[in-house]
Amino acid sequence: MTSISVTPGQTGPHLMQAAFIVDDVEAAARAWIATTGIGPFFIVPHIELAEASYRGEPSAGIDFSVALAQSGGMQIELIQQHCDRPSAYRDTIAKGQTGFHHFCVYTDDYDACRQRYVDQGHAVAIDGKFGVMRFCYIDTSATLGCMIEIVEQDDVQTSAFTKIAQGAADWDGVTDPIRPLFD
Repeated sequence: MTSISVTPGQTGPHLMQAAFIVDDVEAAARAWIATTGIGPFFIVPHIELAEASYRGEPSAGIDFSVALAQSGGMQIELIQQHCDRPSAYRDTIAKGQTGFHHFCVYTDDYDACRQRYVDQGHAVAIDGKFGVMRFCYIDTSATLGCMIEIVEQDDVQTSAFTKIAQGAADWDGVTDPIRPLFD
């Protein structure tokens, strides 16, 4: 049997990220570090998307923060929604609750990947852009028990994923457990 290694940021049909909704992204990152030893976590605070739609309607966007860490071939994402606007996050995890939310697929054929889920009858909960990179959340909760996020391959995103993976590979388990992802 041949062993296949998945490199963070590598495109393909594999699930490269598991994401959780939390009340306090930094406290949750510290809890993950203390409990699992996974780290460091890279923080992106108060993201507000310039372009987004929620369930097919234009959205004012949501204010949220994320923390990301690498664990082997799987990236862990912690998400804190700061506002009370409707979102894919609140669709499955109520305000004040925490829990597993989605798996992520990173793809170099975004349109075909997204269409594959739509053709199966799954609703698109969020369509958005982070910079020039497109992403969406597909509501597969009725069939999979969670959502699927699709992220379009982008050089900036690949660089960020590489930074997260390299941070984990080089981490001594103590130094700078919480770091900014972008300067």
